[in-house]
Amino acid sequence: MPYPVSVGVEPSLTNRNRLTTAFRLVLAIPHLILVGGIGLGLASHGDNRTTIGGEGGLFGAAAIFLAIVSWFTIVFAGRHITGIRQFTSFYLRWRVRALAYFMLLEDVYPPFGDAPYPASIEVADPPGPRDRVAVCLRILFAIPHIVVLIFVLMAWCFTTIAAWFIILFTGNYPQGLYEFGIGALRWRLRVEAYLLLMVDEYPPFSLM
Repeated sequence: MPYPVSVGVEPSLTNRNRLTTAFRLVLAIPHLILVGGIGLGLASHGDNRTTIGGEGGLFGAAAIFLAIVSWFTIVFAGRHITGIRQFTSFYLRWRVRALAYFMLLEDVYPPFGDAPYPASIEVADPPGPRDRVAVCLRILFAIPHIVVLIFVLMAWCFTTIAAWFIILFTGNYPQGLYEFGIGALRWRLRVEAYLLLMVDEYPPFSLM
């Protein structure tokens, strides 16, 4: 069965826009403030606490707060409030567009909000009752993915820096680096949707 979170990116390998690529970090700042970058990690504190952190901008902070609310509504009532689910889906749609632009997978400037874009995400509604045990222990279940993703996202940063130079000099994005970038984006958003309680199925350890 396909995973209920699917990410699609229309390939953009040749005739890349060198000017916007050169200034991509600056151009992406408004979107980074609103929906964040690719950051994800584990943080240790002096009082022996370890927390899981994400970096999702202002809308991401709201999505995390709503996921906490949803944790209670799902665990105790088996219900994911429709309005919360709609907002989180909106956030993820905006996020995939912003990340695809920021990480050089696309040159078209992403819209502020919902509009057609060559990068997209679809999250299928759960087909039946929610798995309250999986929701209750969601943070613990997600830790293996978070640990692996730290290294995947670090590699993605290095390949994107390499692609930045290659695009500036040749106008092309090497296919192997591009496919890895799409895979990292797909993995990152599957885990984020899982952490935000949009799905109960455990994400695959895969770039595909």
